Amino acid sequence: MQIEGILFDLDGVFYIDDALIPGAAETLRFIKHSGLPYRFITNTSTLPPEAVAAKLRRLGLAVDSAHIFSAISATEQWLKRLEVERVALLLAEPLRERFARDFTLDEVAPEAVVIGDIGARWDYALLNRVFNWLMQGARLLCVHRNRFWQTGNGLQLDIGAFVAGLEYAAGVEAVVAGKPSRLFFDSACQALGLPAERVAVVGDDIESDIGGAQGCGCLGVLVRSGKYRAEFVARSAIRPDAEIDSIADLPALLTGRAGR
Repeated sequence: MQIEGILFDLDGVFYIDDALIPGAAETLRFIKHSGLPYRFITNTSTLPPEAVAAKLRRLGLAVDSAHIFSAISATEQWLKRLEVERVALLLAEPLRERFARDFTLDEVAPEAVVIGDIGARWDYALLNRVFNWLMQGARLLCVHRNRFWQTGNGLQLDIGAFVAGLEYAAGVEAVVAGKPSRLFFDSACQALGLPAERVAVVGDDIESDIGGAQGCGCLGVLVRSGKYRAEFVARSAIRPDAEIDSIADLPALLTGRAGR
């Protein structure tokens, strides 16, 4: 594989919850030593990029926030580009404070509703409230629309189910700021200074990571860790350009030693 830059998914690829995946630190050292440009791409909507980098350092990975390409940053850029001022935020509290610096928080007549990870706060009353905002003309923006994610306790339902229900009920289509949005991947490739066809995306989600990567012209390398399930891959029409058991096997793939 002719790869000149790499975009790494994080959750399920480098760690699960607060546990580093074996071989992750060694692979990052290999990438740094090789001189390949790289970024970590993440759909997380519970932490700003600075906090994501701090978590990685706590886990033993030498990473600074400049290497984090986050769906949160993409969300902010989208709102500013469309000159949205009033927003209703379904986000974790630290991110609400971040958005409040640039936007007016409005839960009466917002111009846009931003949906991220809020865990168990979802209930009928909240869904109905968002539905009514949308029926009044608010735009629907989701940080991502993942169907599920991997935790130490197994697979957990993600926000994609709630986004789909709101789209159906209100007759609207959500804008997706993060993966698998083509705009997200194109922007990440621009951050590397490389055309998409020279970039590999390494991830555990056949749709958001691999499908999103291939949709913008990148190569997709699927890892069999995190949320990976063989049955999901078999049912998907998406076929990765390469598969490896874990991030620990990436150096062998890059140097042509995989399978030897």
